[in-house]
Amino acid sequence: MVGILAAVAGALYENICEARDRRFNSMPGRMVDVGGLKMHIDCTGEGSATVVLDSGLGDTYISWRKAQPLIAKFARVCSYDRAGLGYSDPSSRPRTSRNIAEELHALLHSGGIAPPYVLVGHSMGGFDVRLFASLYRSEVAGMVLVDSSHPEQENRVSPEVGQLDRSALRVAELLEFTAPFGARRLLGLCGGDAITHAAVCNWHSARTGVEELRAFSESASQTAAAGALGDMPLIVLSRDPDRLLHDLSPDLEKQFADTWEKMQEELAQLSRRSTHMLVKNSGHYIQLDQPNAVTEAVRNVVEQARAQQTATAAKP
Repeated sequence: MVGILAAVAGALYENICEARDRRFNSMPGRMVDVGGLKMHIDCTGEGSATVVLDSGLGDTYISWRKAQPLIAKFARVCSYDRAGLGYSDPSSRPRTSRNIAEELHALLHSGGIAPPYVLVGHSMGGFDVRLFASLYRSEVAGMVLVDSSHPEQENRVSPEVGQLDRSALRVAELLEFTAPFGARRLLGLCGGDAITHAAVCNWHSARTGVEELRAFSESASQTAAAGALGDMPLIVLSRDPDRLLHDLSPDLEKQFADTWEKMQEELAQLSRRSTHMLVKNSGHYIQLDQPNAVTEAVRNVVEQARAQQTATAAKP
């Protein structure tokens, strides 16, 4: 009986907090109907070649809150919540990168956001934007990969890192189970401010994050089969290898950093018009640690895309 009462109290606490957070912190942007699925997108700024920001695994538009205002000074830029995350409705489709890319394409077109696009993908979002470019190549003018996942990373990192990833999945599954009863809030895992709480602290986001994690291997396989990018303008940003990422020994940390940097170099080989930049003093979330570095990379690719548009328009 005590357990039942605690569960009911927790559920009431969670529902009241969710309603309060969203009442007092308005959602930026708008909701777009995508075949009966409502998805959240926030576009700011003006200019040709719209920049589309895709977040890492389980993340929402919030991860771009520092970089987007800077990019909006010279381009139209859109961040969004993948289906089931943040303000977007859950989807019945598996959370693989191919499905995510198709849903993003439908969102952009249903929302009247016309190509060409410059795609920016962080971490697992790198899979999403590469699949998007593979499926809709004529609509993509350039790409920026921000410490992007690599299709072979699960096989190439050390067993110790793999064990940490499996432990992270178990923790995420526990939080998914307890999220409806307010566990994430009580443990302080909803972020540090009310805007973040309103966007990310809800059960469907916890559940979808786990679904994306479970689908990671399939998303990696899909991305590996997507092929190269030809002569598409591409900039690959990677984290500072001197910044610790895991709770491992110094030797294992260095081994991981060396492997990760090698994979980032390989990502830069996807295009004949690419640049690989190591961003000092940044961890995995470069867009939060060093938003100016992401902004300048996006500016570079946007300028290349605009030059190409001008050259194409000038042809007789």
